[in-house]
Amino acid sequence: MIRRVSTVLIRTTLPLLLALLCGGLVIAALGVDPLRFYGDVLVLGAGGSGWQQSMTAMAPLLLVGLGLIIAFRAQLWNLGYGGAYLLPAAIVAGIAPDVLGSLPFALGVVVLLVTAFAVGALLSLIPAWLKARYGTTEIITTLMISFIAIALANLLVKGPLRDGSVTLPQTRVLDTTLMLPYIPGTRVHAGFALALGLVILFHLILTRSSFGLRIDVLGASPRAAAHAGIRVERLIVVVLLLSSGMIALGGAVDMLGLWGYFRADWNPGYGDKILPFVFLARLNPLGLIPLTACYAILATGGTLAAQRAGLSVDFLLVIVALILFFMTIIEYLGTRRDLGRSYLPRSPFAAARIGGDR
Repeated sequence: MIRRVSTVLIRTTLPLLLALLCGGLVIAALGVDPLRFYGDVLVLGAGGSGWQQSMTAMAPLLLVGLGLIIAFRAQLWNLGYGGAYLLPAAIVAGIAPDVLGSLPFALGVVVLLVTAFAVGALLSLIPAWLKARYGTTEIITTLMISFIAIALANLLVKGPLRDGSVTLPQTRVLDTTLMLPYIPGTRVHAGFALALGLVILFHLILTRSSFGLRIDVLGASPRAAAHAGIRVERLIVVVLLLSSGMIALGGAVDMLGLWGYFRADWNPGYGDKILPFVFLARLNPLGLIPLTACYAILATGGTLAAQRAGLSVDFLLVIVALILFFMTIIEYLGTRRDLGRSYLPRSPFAAARIGGDR
């Protein structure tokens, strides 16, 4: 047990350390002191008011990461996270002023969150049905639906949801009095508490309930799941809808808590950025929390530190890419298995795994 825990810790921390080391070499080659740069990242991202900005940034990242974990544990590769985030975010931002202006605040927020979840879930309905009915790979279908959803989001913002009083195409700006309230004593909006609560809730669901066990069995072997009496087709649909719905909540929380409006062609790329940390957490929702905090500190402090050092703010993407690169190599060398299989949670049906299930 101790040996396994130490192995997991090594495989989790080593990619981070190697990525930071290589990033430091790049920084040094550009004529910037890497130790000072990383020191500034830590101070600006976790010190002063930086920790509150980092916690605010964590809210959508946690929800997007949770959505990916739900699908990935079932070996369902939902890569439509871009559209699942942007289209619900655009719709929520566009209708929020009217909804929150006409309904009691709490009820209005619930309506907007439910709307976002429903839109996100509907985006996965066709890929889920094709996967369950015909075995069509969800990688392609979710990507295609995502492209359509992103285009539709921009179309809505440039059309019926556009604020005609401004030059650039965007939705109306939500009044600050109608946005999510701050957690008392902080400048962190309540969306962070919602995201954290959902992560903890789904950790319990995925690890302590029969539903979570069915997901793990499906991920280990669809054939074993079918032999165990699990309704595989229905479970595939439920998992993919739940995954995209959770990602959509990330978009809604971001609009209602931080931005207050949606601008055409805007895309924060949260899915691409959180993806390596989902695997580093070994598809464990609780493990996602500290890793997301690390990324949020790196993103918040790194942006400010890069500006101070005269570097491009896109340098953070280099670090994320290096993490994914080293993570893939280290995991393959350690397990001789592909990244998706090696990060699957242990299942009582692991021994029943049958090659070629997918």
